[in-house]
Amino acid sequence: MKTKGWLDDLRRSFLAVAILAVILCGLYPLAAWVLAQGLFPGRANGSLVVRDETVIGSSLIGQPFSSPAYFHPRPSAAGQGYDGERSGGTNLGPLSKDLVETVLGRIAEYREENGLAPETPVPVDAVTASGSGLDPHISPENARRQAPRVSKARGLAQAEVLAQIEACTEGRTLGILGEPRVNVLRLNLALDGVRHAGR
Repeated sequence: MKTKGWLDDLRRSFLAVAILAVILCGLYPLAAWVLAQGLFPGRANGSLVVRDETVIGSSLIGQPFSSPAYFHPRPSAAGQGYDGERSGGTNLGPLSKDLVETVLGRIAEYREENGLAPETPVPVDAVTASGSGLDPHISPENARRQAPRVSKARGLAQAEVLAQIEACTEGRTLGILGEPRVNVLRLNLALDGVRHAGR
């Protein structure tokens, strides 16, 4: 009798594991996938940005831009090219000498690159990396500081570039979370569209 009771318990345990495996490893992921594809397929597939039928990036991950004709993203600690496999911060604290020297160097480079006077304040996101190192956004102030350089390099009126910054500025999430921000990839693509439209 004891053996039969033990075998019954073992059978019930295996049955419970099998049922949970089917639900949690099969039905639940399938239902989540179907809902995601049906309700917001763009986000479910990585928020990919497509131009001329070619995927050129994601609106969720920053990309390096170095040409003076493009807005530049904030610095990244995730490798040289916003490497998703190396996502993370620098782990340098506010008392770190290396961090202070790095930021001072970035400030000087940012001012020189954008033709700013030595006393001109530099937006903090222009010289510090984000926690993930993959942030695709910059602050509107950072974008406005870069606008003269971009407008000159593209041969566009500065007012036109500022209008594109305004159009690409996203508000706070749900109206209260975070700060207004500008997606660098979307802004640069919008400016490419202005350039092509003018030809």
